[in-house]
Amino acid sequence: MKTGLSRGVTFGGMVVSGMSLMALLPSAAEAAATLEEALAGGKATLDVRYRYEYVDQNNALKNAEASTVRSRLGYGTDSYYSVTGYLEFENITAFGADNYNSGTNGKTAYSVVTDPEGSEVNQAYLAWDALLDTQIKYGRQRINLDNQRFIGSVAWRQNEQTFDALSLVNKFLPDTTVTYAHLSNVNRINGANAEMKSDLLNVSYSGMAAGTLTGYAYLLNYIKSAAQSTQTLGLRFSGAAKIGAGAKALYTAEFAQQGDYDNNPAAYNLNYYLAEVGGTVKGVTAKLGYEALQGDGAHSVQTPLATLHAFNGWADQFLVTPVNGLQDGYFSVDGAAAGVNLTAVYHAFYSYRGGADYGTELDLQAMKKFGKNYSLIAKYATYNSGNAPGNFDTDKMWLAGQMSF
Repeated sequence: MKTGLSRGVTFGGMVVSGMSLMALLPSAAEAAATLEEALAGGKATLDVRYRYEYVDQNNALKNAEASTVRSRLGYGTDSYYSVTGYLEFENITAFGADNYNSGTNGKTAYSVVTDPEGSEVNQAYLAWDALLDTQIKYGRQRINLDNQRFIGSVAWRQNEQTFDALSLVNKFLPDTTVTYAHLSNVNRINGANAEMKSDLLNVSYSGMAAGTLTGYAYLLNYIKSAAQSTQTLGLRFSGAAKIGAGAKALYTAEFAQQGDYDNNPAAYNLNYYLAEVGGTVKGVTAKLGYEALQGDGAHSVQTPLATLHAFNGWADQFLVTPVNGLQDGYFSVDGAAAGVNLTAVYHAFYSYRGGADYGTELDLQAMKKFGKNYSLIAKYATYNSGNAPGNFDTDKMWLAGQMSF
């Protein structure tokens, strides 16, 4: 009769011996020997970003100027019995020009720049690198899924979006990443909180030569805003293929269905579509894409937890999808010259329902990195409103410098 560690354990028909299970556990030799060593043997992090933002809108609001400094100071411990901790403080201070409506400063005569002053705990979590290639994390944390179209940290804003959550990332199966998170609160970029009981599931498989296939289910249940509660189920495929020396083709397709969820008093079912093709030749990448968020005149596909600035134009005119939906046809070119990364994107917007002209936008960006720790960026967006209801011709300009250690 088998005894002790040699006794097998069955997982879905696969027999794993006790010795095999022990091999899957993190090695104690890799961790600190004592709690004091773990606390003292960690690493400090520092991130400082200065940004000047200018906004000119063709409406009754005054032009906005925001000159802000965002500072983050963090400390991550060494591992102790496979447990690590991280604590990060964040401060945003207006430094110079502060003629802008941050959403909290009462300067409503000016255009909006959502970079309110203040200090907060940006991240605070414990992480356990556990059995079967799994990391469990509890506390305030960043969560970025796929291209951040539905779930992201909004890193562009000075006060990023973080989540109070219990999350799990498992990579036990070959070429497979399973991410689950239960959210209890969202710390928004405007300093507000959104209490919720939401569940996120994202399963990604990269074992195909053609690309990565991802399925997801995002069940958002807002405690104090029932009309925002939604269920989004989707499938995404993205990949690249060599087409010659120094060249490759790029492609992405995504479909999702969103409807009311849990305590939402409405009843609707709408679709999200994305199709993107492109290529890279000698360091220059060009993409042609189409994105659609359906609307039925009363409801529309919404992505409130996304990194919204990265989608539908940098002028941020469609952070909330219009009730008639949105179609975005776009073309982008990325490359480099003299060590400067250059990006240009052109958008043409239409309503999904009725095909009304919602305007066009041109976005331009130049970024220069200096080693691993320093960068400068200049960025410009110009939006022509067309017939978009409630929107106005808008020009925005940014200058920023950042150092990270």
